[in-house]
Amino acid sequence: MDRILVAGVDTSTQSCKVRVTDAETGALVRFGQAKHPDGSTVDPQAWWDAFLQAAEQAGGLADVSAIAVGGQQHGMVLLDAQGAVIRDAMLWNDTSSAPQAEELIMALGAAPAADGEAQDVRARGVERWVKAVGSSPVASYTLTKVKWVAEHEPDHAARIAAICLPHDWLTWRIAGYGPVAEGEDAHLDMLVTDRSDASGTLYFDAARNEYRPELLALGLRSDATAEPDGASFDMAQRIVLPKVLGPNEVAPALADPAIAGADVDGGCIIAPGGGDNAMASLGLGMAVGDVSVSLGTSGVAAAVSEAPVHDLTGSVSGFADCTGHFLPLACTINASRILDAARAALDVDYDELTDLALDARPGADGLTLVPYFEGERTPNRPDATATLSGMTLRNTNRSDIARAFVEGLLCSQRDCMELIRSLGAAIDRVLLIGGGAKSLAIRTLAPSILGMDVTCPATDEYVAIGAARQAAWVLSGVDDAPDWKVSIDAVQTGTPTPQVYEAYVKARG
Repeated sequence: MDRILVAGVDTSTQSCKVRVTDAETGALVRFGQAKHPDGSTVDPQAWWDAFLQAAEQAGGLADVSAIAVGGQQHGMVLLDAQGAVIRDAMLWNDTSSAPQAEELIMALGAAPAADGEAQDVRARGVERWVKAVGSSPVASYTLTKVKWVAEHEPDHAARIAAICLPHDWLTWRIAGYGPVAEGEDAHLDMLVTDRSDASGTLYFDAARNEYRPELLALGLRSDATAEPDGASFDMAQRIVLPKVLGPNEVAPALADPAIAGADVDGGCIIAPGGGDNAMASLGLGMAVGDVSVSLGTSGVAAAVSEAPVHDLTGSVSGFADCTGHFLPLACTINASRILDAARAALDVDYDELTDLALDARPGADGLTLVPYFEGERTPNRPDATATLSGMTLRNTNRSDIARAFVEGLLCSQRDCMELIRSLGAAIDRVLLIGGGAKSLAIRTLAPSILGMDVTCPATDEYVAIGAARQAAWVLSGVDDAPDWKVSIDAVQTGTPTPQVYEAYVKARG
């Protein structure tokens, strides 16, 4: 009997990856990858071209029975009434909307305080956003970018017929839809998303599973006025937002989209897809009590939780996952590049950095790095710089400096974990992933800094795996995702060194 194949797509900031996968076992069958343009604004057509190139490199999708897309979160794709892209998509890493994030906070905080609310307007605004949608505005989120367009490009804002996210748009195109001539139906009502990606927009409440048009209306105002006017609210009601599908619901598609499944009886079905962090969680097989610590350019700690969490300080984002649970997440701007900074300062390669760091004692003999090289998001200190404190003639040496850099990176991730834990999310297992997790120094010292054993899954494309797993789940029609084995490189153990994190907390203030 021929095996059944599914495809998982990872449309990330850097590239598009297509993983053709055995639906029963999760085993890799074929793989393709194509680069995306650099920058923080991108024409979505580049994503489509890269997807087609990656699919071709993966041997085509004619024999694929189901497909799902995992994508970079928060990006803003604006469509007009014909389904054409109005302007280049603003990505999560476009920070030009930071002033609009502050305006949105102040706008929601402007009304007088109710009983139990903060007296400070900004603090009150943060609390109200968190209670409304799980997160407080920062420049990453979609709604801040919508407001930037409303303020700076009113002609573009006036043409908005639909707002979607990168994964939503690519799913819609794979389903056979796209721009049409004037007067034709662009089928904007066929746009779909899922809870995980929608929860990063600031106008979707994952706890109640509903859009908040009054919050979208705030983003459509061309000024910082506290209350949306009738025109902005009417526009928010008129704009098409993608339908939020359940975790294993089938997305609508044209009868013959011609993108995948040409050789499959009944064609290829399309799964809801999801945001990249949630898809990685699904690819790792994470369950309630698990937290992943992903060390890439940024650092992300994400935990699976049965209930929504609300961090009234706004430090932890209350996202949803791809299974019906929640994914509280804390993110640092600085992560693996901390190791690159250490290598540059000491003029060593990764192996030499590891040797130096492991040759030093815990705590680097009193030397502590607070690694906010490019400001920081957790904690929210955008104008901060890194500090190396506690320097003496004794510890100003290559080994202690190397150790301080590695410990500083891990302590910043411990900050994220402690924030999530403080909100009631259980942390029973830590999974260490991402490019920075390849460092032997990081793997060796992680248990002592994080205070518990650390599981190191094999390096793999977990967003694409998660998307493929979702596709297989939707194809199966059963209640639970398939139980695919995750390859584990090692489970690292070590003696906890709480004094190192305590010194770090004191140094960062």
